[in-house]
Formats: sequence, C-alpha cells, structure tokens
Amino acid sequence: MNDKRFYYLVNIQYLGFRFSGWQKQPQQKTIEGMIHKTLKFIMPHVQFKILGAGRTDAKVSALDAAFELFLDDGPIEGLDAFLALFNKNLPSDIRATAIKPVNAEFNIIKDPKMKEYVYLFSFGSKNHPYSAPFITNILEQLDLDSMKKATSYFVGTHDYTSYTVKSQKNAHKLRTIELCEIRKNTILEANFFPEKSYALHIKGKGFMRYQIRMIMGALFQLGKGELTLADIENSLSSPGAKLLTSVAPGSGLMLKHLDFS
Repeated sequence: MNDKRFYYLVNIQYLGFRFSGWQKQPQQKTIEGMIHKTLKFIMPHVQFKILGAGRTDAKVSALDAAFELFLDDGPIEGLDAFLALFNKNLPSDIRATAIKPVNAEFNIIKDPKMKEYVYLFSFGSKNHPYSAPFITNILEQLDLDSMKKATSYFVGTHDYTSYTVKSQKNAHKLRTIELCEIRKNTILEANFFPEKSYALHIKGKGFMRYQIRMIMGALFQLGKGELTLADIENSLSSPGAKLLTSVAPGSGLMLKHLDFS
C-alpha cells in the first residue's frame, strides 16, 4: 500500500456559457463536475481529488484557470501523455494547457496569487447572436469617458460592502485592487463580433462573490446616467450607504490570468 500522496497543478481554459459555474452541484453541469467525471473515466482505479484555485459563477469563462490534483495511488507516468489523454476525453469547451508536479507545501487556495479578470462589453447596437457567450451587449449608448474615469476610483484598498451579495456577511470586505481600467478589446476576435468592443481589466489577489460583476454593473449604470461619478465615489468612501443592485451578466466575464509567483 503506497501511503505517499502526489500533487499536480493543472492549468485549464474553458468556455463557461453552458455551465453552472465551477463548483460541483447536484443535477447541474459544472466545470468541476465535468473535470471529475473525465478524470474518473481515464483513471478508473485511482483514488484522487481535485481542488480549484477559486470558484467562477455560471457562464463565466477562463483563459487561464487552475486546479490541484491529489493522487494517492502513485505518480503520473508520462505527463505529456496524460495531458493528451485528458484533453481527448474532455468536452470541446474545456482544455487542459499544462500540468506540473508540486509539493505538499503548495496550497492552491492559500498560496499568494494574483488574478486578472476581463469583462468584455459593447454598446449602442444589437450584436450578432454568436457573440452572446463572450460579450455583454448594452443596447443603449454609454458615456464611456465617465466609465473610464470611474475605474480609477476602484484602484487601491477599499471596503467593498456595496459590491457583494448580502449572503456574504462574514466575508472580508476590505480588498485591494491593483489595476482597474477600460481598454479596447484585444483579448478575443471573431468575424461576428461588433466593430467596437471594450474590456474592463481588473487585477487583485482576491475578489468576493459578484464583486467584479457588480463593479461592471455600477459602471454600466454610470454610463447610462443612472448613477453619477459622486455615487461611485460614495459607494467606496461610505460603503453600504447606497444600495447597489446591478449585477452584470456572467457571460461577459473571464479569468484572463492566474499568477502564483
């Protein structure tokens, strides 16, 4: 009986549009559930468990996500061959991009890491339907200049009570955002994308549930004239004073990069 445990870090990409988020749930199609099912198929007699670097919501995608694979029955023989077999059996909207051994001290949840998310959006006219899994489409005109100005308010350490759901009562709501800005979309391209689309880039060590989608939702409201720049400032200086309820759709959000270094 081999009592030694073996640890691997697996990088993955996925299109989240048909999934109910990362976390395995009964009667729901999830990223974690599909990965577990695939690993069980290719390693039917191996005891294993997986742990993701974080949870993503329904329809949220990832260009660079990761999970840790724990094996109790011996090491993987031939990492390249394993990766090829894993990808052969994963569905077409999930891809493993790399695998490497890590040691027992590595903790995918607690180890310091930087996450960069992007939120893709367009506005002013109706998009091609094929854009729906990737880009949130706002039909109204938006004041993009005001939205760009407001992104700078989120940089730094703030209390994000106004930017998470009420169920997160015990969450640590003081969070630090290293980067927050709106740029032209250069992340994804397709001939059915609108002529102009934009990307909110946001980077930090950790985010609460819906935090980025509520920041994007507030920026959409600002762009429509439903909120002012002063409202955005006050939501951070006097957290909870103004109730923010707009949560941008999950399908525009993707995890762009996960850096453990």
